[in-house]
Amino acid sequence: MTPLIFVAAALAGGVGAVLRYLIDLGVARLAGRRFPWGILVVNVSGAFGLGLVTAALPEGAFVLGAGLLGGYTTFSTAMLDAVALWRDGERGAALFDALGMLLLGLLAAGAGLAAGAAL
Repeated sequence: MTPLIFVAAALAGGVGAVLRYLIDLGVARLAGRRFPWGILVVNVSGAFGLGLVTAALPEGAFVLGAGLLGGYTTFSTAMLDAVALWRDGERGAALFDALGMLLLGLLAAGAGLAAGAAL
């Protein structure tokens, strides 16, 4: 990996983190904070994006995939949200958050791979 690619991936990761924050904030304003819809939207759309990039642009997978989408998506926040819901007695919401995100993420990644392959 060249130093330029490394720097590009690092900068893309920063952009991805800012996008995650803005999208989470925007979705929370629309849907409320009772359920972490913003992080669900971010992680599912990130899974789709990574599938798309991996299939359509394998040479750009490091900067866009590991950099931008790595900074954009967040497994740790998603799991923390699920644990907080469980702790607050919202068992159904906690299970939906954890298992729903996993299943929706898998479906989104598969759809992204298919869309990328079609390009």
